[in-house]
Amino acid sequence: MQTFRADLHIHTVLSPCGDLEMSPANIVHAAKEKNIDIIGITDHNSTKQCEVIKQVACSEGIFVMTGAEVTSKEEVHCLTFFETNEKLLEFQQYLDLHLPDIKNDTKLFGYQVVVDKDENIVEEEDRLLISALDQSLEDIEKKVHQLSGLFIPAHINKSKFSIISQLGFVPADLPFEALEISKHVSKTDFLNKNRYLNKFTFIQDSDAHYVENIGEISTRFLMEEISLKKYAWL
Repeated sequence: MQTFRADLHIHTVLSPCGDLEMSPANIVHAAKEKNIDIIGITDHNSTKQCEVIKQVACSEGIFVMTGAEVTSKEEVHCLTFFETNEKLLEFQQYLDLHLPDIKNDTKLFGYQVVVDKDENIVEEEDRLLISALDQSLEDIEKKVHQLSGLFIPAHINKSKFSIISQLGFVPADLPFEALEISKHVSKTDFLNKNRYLNKFTFIQDSDAHYVENIGEISTRFLMEEISLKKYAWL
């Protein structure tokens, strides 16, 4: 078994809150500099930047988990990941169907662009990606698992946009592969206050919106080889 370092919560130029320096090449370069073996691309309610980053990372020996950070109608953020391009595309169609038609104001929220490997803009998303879908947390979980994806409630310790801040607790009957906590808390301190979650698997990620934040904190994966199917977290 080998140990791999992973940062599974990274935003790109496509997220309105993501810095315009968060291009595929810059993200991959920063991950390599920080000795990160696995990165998760999780733009808000969109997967459109994933494939290019996957292509760029492949030549550098970095494994990319492709997905999105999805906002439920309860305003709960959750990380989602898919193994194949076909599943990713099907999930993008689901996101397009359920994202409300609220126009992005670039002066308020920032630009939402898709770029190619050479940083040329190939698309601009008009709808505001940080809006909540018209789908419940349960609806999103069911869709993700229907597509054989991974479903992970995001930064659950935060006072906004987390499953605990919005619902007050983590439902016992909600299926998920792991729970994420932010870089601002230790797992020990968090579990001392939430002992009912002791039995679950946790990950901790940077939630990077700027290049310098990538790899600030990471999760160790214990695997024979890097694979979405063969994950284990320490």
